[in-house]
Amino acid sequence: MTWKLQHQEGETYNHSKIHRLMLRDKARNRAYKQAIEDNKDIFEGKVILDVGAGTGILSVFCAQAGCRKVFAVEASDIYKIAEEVVKENNLEDTIQVIHDRIENVTLPGNIKADVIISEWMGFYLLHEGMLDSVIWARDHFLKDDGMLFPESATIYSAPCSVPSMYEEWEDVEGISMKSFASKLRSQASQKPDTTIVKPEQILADPEVVLWIDLREVTVEDLHCIKVQHIAVANKDGKYQGICIWFTCTFPSSSTEPIILSTDPDEEETHWKQTTVVLPNECHVAELEPIAYELVLTRSENNDRHYNIEVTMLDPEEVEHPEYCSCHMTKCILVRAMLEKYEKNEENP
Repeated sequence: MTWKLQHQEGETYNHSKIHRLMLRDKARNRAYKQAIEDNKDIFEGKVILDVGAGTGILSVFCAQAGCRKVFAVEASDIYKIAEEVVKENNLEDTIQVIHDRIENVTLPGNIKADVIISEWMGFYLLHEGMLDSVIWARDHFLKDDGMLFPESATIYSAPCSVPSMYEEWEDVEGISMKSFASKLRSQASQKPDTTIVKPEQILADPEVVLWIDLREVTVEDLHCIKVQHIAVANKDGKYQGICIWFTCTFPSSSTEPIILSTDPDEEETHWKQTTVVLPNECHVAELEPIAYELVLTRSENNDRHYNIEVTMLDPEEVEHPEYCSCHMTKCILVRAMLEKYEKNEENP
C-alpha cells in the first residue's frame, strides 16, 4: 500500500510565535553556541554571514566570539527585532542587519565570508527549511576555504508505534472510541504529523534516508529523495507508523563532534519528530523484517515544501542487506555462511 502526504501552509516567519519557540529551544541554542565557542579561533577577527538571521541570536553569539563583522540577513519583518537585539547588546559596530532575501543581497565591497552560519532546518530537515538559500549563499559569498555551520546533516527513519492514534482511544471514560480513532488516522494519513515520539515507541534501529555535505550539495540533489529500507524489529510491538528525524553536525576542533539532534532519544526540540501514521496497525515480533519505501519530493507549488510518499513492501520480495539480522530463513542461512567463512579466515 502507498500513502501520499501533503503539508498544509503553516505560520510565516514574520510571526513572533515561531521565533519564541526557537528561542526557547535550549538544545538548538546550546548546540550553536557551543559550536561557536569551541571554534573561537575560526570566528575571531573573521567575517560571518548569518543566513536567515531571525531575531539575531546566532549573530550575537558570533559577535561575542570576537568576529570582525557579521552580516545578519533576514527577509521577514522580524529583522526589526534583530536590529533592536543588536542595539540592546551594544553590537551595532559588529553586526549589520540586512533586510532582504539572501539572493538579492550585495555585500559591501563584494566582501567574502569566512563562515556562513544558518539555522536553516525545517521539519524532518527539509520541509519549510531554507537550505536552497544557504546553498546560494555558499556559492556566491563563501571564501574557497570558508566553513559552514552546520557542515553536514542526516535524515533518519524508523518504524514506530503511535499510541495517540490507536490505544488512547480504546477506552475514553469507559467508552470505546475506535471508530473515531479510525477517522483520525484517515485524516493523519493525508499529511505528516509533527509530534513527540518517545524512545520506547521506536521499533527498530534507524536507517539513513539522506546524508548532506553542505559544502557539496546542490539544489538539484534535493528535488527527490527515494530510499527502500528493511528494518528489523528489535522487540515485539505494534507497527503503526514511520518516524522521521534529523541531526546536524558542526565543525569541531575537539575529538567529539558537536551534534544538534532531534532523535527521540535526545532532548526535545521545537522540531519534535515527524510521523507518517498508517491507517491500520500491524503486530510485529522481535527480529521480524519491516520493509518500506520512503520518497520525499519537493512540492511543485512551493520550493520550501516537501511531500512524503510511503509504500509498504513485502519483505519476501525485496532484497535484504548482506548482514540482515531478521528471522527470515534466507537471512539466517546467509548469516550462517558468512560466520563460517569468517571463522575459516581466522583459522585457515
